[in-house]
Amino acid sequence: MESAINKVVLSGCAGADAEFKTLPGNQKLAKVNLAVNEFYKNSAGEDVKKTHWFNLIFWNAKAELAVAQIKKGTRITVEGRLNTGSYEAKDGSKRFTTEIIVTDLVIKEIELSN
Repeated sequence: MESAINKVVLSGCAGADAEFKTLPGNQKLAKVNLAVNEFYKNSAGEDVKKTHWFNLIFWNAKAELAVAQIKKGTRITVEGRLNTGSYEAKDGSKRFTTEIIVTDLVIKEIELSN
């Protein structure tokens, strides 16, 4: 059987302060949106900047660090795995989500790894 790898590394700026929740069982969760800019030239030779947005999920100790350290505009680098899901919206349509479950985090000079 082939082995599979689910790993992503992103570096960018937080779009807002980290949001924090304590869940049943004292599980801690933080969420942050990350903006990652891509620069390229279009077919006319013009410089183009495109911003991609990613939803980051932090658990437990990483969640506490995220809420304490990540504010809007904070430059961070994360490593994690992709997690996809779906749900039914209020209008009855099916919506899909993709999140990055963060396993490693670098904030300025602070590093937290598994």
